[in-house]
Amino acid sequence: MLREVILGKFRGFCAGVDYAVEAVENLLELRGEGARVYVRNKIVHNNHVVENFVRRGVVFVDDISDVPPDSDLVLSAHGSPLGLKEEAEAMGLRVFDAVCPLVSKVHKEAIRDHKAGYTIIYICHTDHVEAKGTMSYVPMHVVEGIGDIEKLDIINDKISVLTQTTLSVDYVEEIIAKLRVKFPQLKTQKKDDICYATQNRQDSIKELSRLADLVLVVGAEISSNSKRLVETAESAGRTSFLIESYLDIRDEWLGGVGTLGITLSASAPEFLLDEILGHLRKTYGDFVITNTHRLDEKISFKPIVLS
Repeated sequence: MLREVILGKFRGFCAGVDYAVEAVENLLELRGEGARVYVRNKIVHNNHVVENFVRRGVVFVDDISDVPPDSDLVLSAHGSPLGLKEEAEAMGLRVFDAVCPLVSKVHKEAIRDHKAGYTIIYICHTDHVEAKGTMSYVPMHVVEGIGDIEKLDIINDKISVLTQTTLSVDYVEEIIAKLRVKFPQLKTQKKDDICYATQNRQDSIKELSRLADLVLVVGAEISSNSKRLVETAESAGRTSFLIESYLDIRDEWLGGVGTLGITLSASAPEFLLDEILGHLRKTYGDFVITNTHRLDEKISFKPIVLS
């Protein structure tokens, strides 16, 4: 019987998601009722956020050629390929770049190290939007897993490594350790590329995995940080499932579960948690909730200036 639900201490929207979502919210308010706002790709990787914006007149496009002239275009939090912003502006679009500043940090590191003569190794998932944008900035060798390391043929004495911001912290550390064996001169960045929110949520789910019989991650299949949280819990020896809402919860998962851990990925809105807790109470009766208030990460980014 379900007795306790432990919530992740760090959960839900990160500062980068807040930054991007706020940009679209403020633009809708500024333009007024009936306005059309266009966004390239999903503003963040969560279907509930995207569907809410669609109902309010936001149009999501994959190609900027689908945006009519003299329109507002917001670029997503994951970052865009080099030159796309300038291309859109040349088409007569009003462009607002909502790229997370921590993703921009990686772009700047790539440009800086390339100019300094470094050969760059980039640890990423190449099918992710963030990685596609980053890889457009300078030439780089891509490592998606341990097996890619032996394929690297680099003769430069200067080698630096960059990382997609939403990867598994433990896995990246393992890859970098193996890279150092092959390239002792490897240079890492002064500050980790994996963002603070990714690190906090992975640390938090490790704690949940020690305390709970089962862990649920609220997020989306298209979200890298969501999937990494499930992997982190399972690596800690705890069964974990990724759900988008309470509708995905299966009764058989909770058989024999006395303590349930729940966390939200960095792109999952808090209202989903309220719906899940309501569903669990209705289905399984009352239970104790631990960590009702998430910890303040004390990081925010200045809003985009709109005009």
